[in-house]
Amino acid sequence: MAALRYAGLDDTDSEDELPPGWEERTTKDGWVYYANHTEEKTQWEHPKTGKRKRVAGDLPYGWEQETDENGQVFFVDHINKRTTYLDPRLAFTVDDNPTKPTTRQRYDGSTTAMEILQGRDFTGKVVVVTGAVASR
Repeated sequence: MAALRYAGLDDTDSEDELPPGWEERTTKDGWVYYANHTEEKTQWEHPKTGKRKRVAGDLPYGWEQETDENGQVFFVDHINKRTTYLDPRLAFTVDDNPTKPTTRQRYDGSTTAMEILQGRDFTGKVVVVTGAVASR
């Protein structure tokens, strides 16, 4: 793709290759979304794989993110003195599909509720602890 080469990225032939009429874009905060120019729609999931992605890490050395007068994000390559609307980090996206564990964690009778709940974020949630045995 010419746009990838212009941004200094190599074209790739992978499962992530987009169908004709599709474009990969990023939001200001790094989430990847897909524009279907044929149907004039956008979506968060990749049209072939169904995966959600986000860009990983900071912009490469010498790059800067700016916003044009229409609110569109674009990228400035100060080293090669060029601009592009294609995020150079798109070559380094990470999947955002959290995987659920396939097995349940087992605890024995001596495990305390505090040990199980330690380090978990329960903001806006109610936690009910059951199965407690009174200590002797």
